[in-house]
Formats: sequence, C-alpha cells, structure tokens
Amino acid sequence: MRIPFFSRRATARADEAKASATAALIAFQTHGAPAWTPRDYAALAREGYAKNAIVYRSVRMIAEAAASVPWLLYDGAAEVDEHPLLSLLARPNRRQAGRDFREALVGYLLVAGNAYIEAVTAAPEGGFGASDEPPRELHALRPDRMKVVPGPDGWPTAYEYAVGGRTVRFADPGEGRLQPILHLAQFHPLNDHYGFAPIEAAAVALDIHNAAGAWNKALLDNAARPSGALVYQAKEGGNLSAEQFERLKAELEAGFMGARNAGRPLLLEGGLDWKALSLTPKDMDFMAAKNGAAREIALAFGVPPMLLGIPGDNTYSNYQEANRAFWRQTVLPLCGRLAEALTGWLAPAFADTVADGGLRAAQPTLRLWYDADQVEALSTEREALWSRVAAADFLTADEKRAAVGYAPAEDGEGPE
Repeated sequence: MRIPFFSRRATARADEAKASATAALIAFQTHGAPAWTPRDYAALAREGYAKNAIVYRSVRMIAEAAASVPWLLYDGAAEVDEHPLLSLLARPNRRQAGRDFREALVGYLLVAGNAYIEAVTAAPEGGFGASDEPPRELHALRPDRMKVVPGPDGWPTAYEYAVGGRTVRFADPGEGRLQPILHLAQFHPLNDHYGFAPIEAAAVALDIHNAAGAWNKALLDNAARPSGALVYQAKEGGNLSAEQFERLKAELEAGFMGARNAGRPLLLEGGLDWKALSLTPKDMDFMAAKNGAAREIALAFGVPPMLLGIPGDNTYSNYQEANRAFWRQTVLPLCGRLAEALTGWLAPAFADTVADGGLRAAQPTLRLWYDADQVEALSTEREALWSRVAAADFLTADEKRAAVGYAPAEDGEGPE
C-alpha cells in the first residue's frame, strides 16, 4: 500500500523540538546571511549625542539614573545579601565598576537601540560557552561593531564582533549552556534582529534643533544681522563698474562681516541703498521653533521637558512631580527590563552557587530586581505608602510588611 506524501505517517518526526511556526519564513527571508544594522550608528551618535545638548542631557540623565539604582537578589522569596552574582554585578570587570558598566550599557541602548554584553568564563583554550562555570567578567560591547548571524531557522545562531580588521565570532553553545552574548534591543516593528533607537523617532526634531543652532551661529558670525543687498540707484542711469563692485564687496567683507564688527555703522554713498532679503529672527519665531523641537526630542526619550530647562511646557505643576514621573515612567521600567534580562541570562549559571562559593544540589530560582526604596526622588511616595499601611488596622504585621515589599518577620520580631 502506498503512503500519501502528506499523510501523518510520512510527516511524523522521530523527535520533537520547540520551534516557532514562522521560523521557516524568517529563515527564507535572511537565507542565513549576516544581517547588518540598517542605519548609521556613528551618524546618530555624532549628530545626536555629540552635537545636540538635548539628546546628550537626556541620555546622560536616563543612564546615570538607571545606573544609580541598587540591585537586589532574591533566593526564592528570601532576599540574599551576599552572593557571587551580586559581586559580579558590583565589579563586572577590572576596568569598570558596576555603575560605570550599567551607565555605558544604558547609553548604548538609548543611542543605538541595541546593547550587547559579553560574558567571560574560564573556558579552556579561550572557547566561548564551553565551560559550565559562572562568568568571571562582563563587558559592554559597542553596538556598531556587532552583527547578528541568523541560523537556518532564522533566529540568531552567532554574533560577530569586528574591530581593527579582526573579527571574533560568538557561537551559540547550545541548549542549557551559558550564552556568550546577551543582546538587549528596543522594540522595532520593521526589523527581526535589531532594535529601534529613540533618536530615530526624533530625527526630524533633531535636524530642526541642530539647524536652528547652526543658523544662529552663522547669524552671529555675520554681524548678527540677516543677509541683504546693496541696491545701486544711479541718478543718471548706469551700473557699477567691475572695479567698483569688487572694491565695495571687499570693503563690506573686511569692515562689516564677522562677530567683532557687529554694530558698526554702514556708510552708503553714491546712490547705494540697503535692502534686507531674509526674515528677522522675530519673523521666523526662532526660539519657539527651537524649543518645540527640543520638546519633541525629550518626548522621544521620556524625559519631562521641565527637567531639561525647556520653557513653555506646563504639563507638570512643579519640578518634583516631573522628577517623579521621570523615575516612574522612564527609569524604573528600564531598570526592571535590565533586571529581568540579566536574571534570565545569568541566574541559571549561578543555580548551584551559594554565598560562600560552595555548591548544593537544589536551590530556588535566583531573581534580580531593583531597590526602589533607595531612590530619593520617590521618598514622598514611599512615606505616603507607609502611612496608609500603618493606619490599616485590619492588616496583620506580616501583611503590612508584604504590602511595602518586605518578607514576613521571624518569630518574635516586628510589631503586632
């Protein structure tokens, strides 16, 4: 009896593996070739972070704030004070402290939309992912030097880091082994492998803000006045000779152009009349346009304009509310995302490690999180929460502790 080609028996597999039903489509799209980032990271960093004060300050504020938040480690429901994973995050490598490392990591994520962390293990012969030991060091890598190498199923199977004509390949060691690279990417609706940078969403506003600054600088260099024309009105007709024209042009450039000649009187003779050709800064509403562009840039990064000194925004009633909104809506969600990503990446490698460096057969799942109680900007909210919980007489002591994020007290400890 002949078995149909599309029958269940003909398509049955000896073993099963987890895979997305759309993986074949992604593989067909990429063909297993390296997928380069579709934008110029250097241009975004140069025109945005390096040349624009709003972008620079927004990135610095978010990166410094996120790096300043302390980390917490939980072993099941209990908080762990000392652990090799906490030591690794406090000193990721010989050249960086934990705060410097996190600041660089968040900076890359905001400027490029992607951030990459390399885990260095004690693998023999310099191999990556060949060791079962926890990582010894963590390094934040530049996003513009990294490319994703999709595998036959369309998902990343390796990463290649190129610098100075040399390329290092970080291959996927397989299921159950520590991945050598952690890729953090902001959501991109049009790309399967790379993230979307906030600067790209604010590209038009960024160009307007930079152009306004360049125009203002050129205006100051040109005696702080718009360009115009000298109109020759001869009483008896005729035009300026070539020699007269060149002499007049040279005198204007030497005596009236430039910042040091600003305000010098212009003496016209022989039927010459000055006619302004450009609009004045007031006509162009120069400052309003520049501040509007600055607000759009701040909006893309999630920074309240009031914190950047941008006038004309009355969304927040005062500076403290703007600062709390900045922490609640921008910084803490980013910290939570980093904590979850690092937990999923590093916690399995430390699954059998205890604080004294020994091993044990079974241990509850380790979990990283941020300590919002140490954020000074949120002290007002914390005091209000404690006051409400303390006034709730219908709650027990352990329920009150749980409401403010603490574990139940041991026997004989804590107020009733």
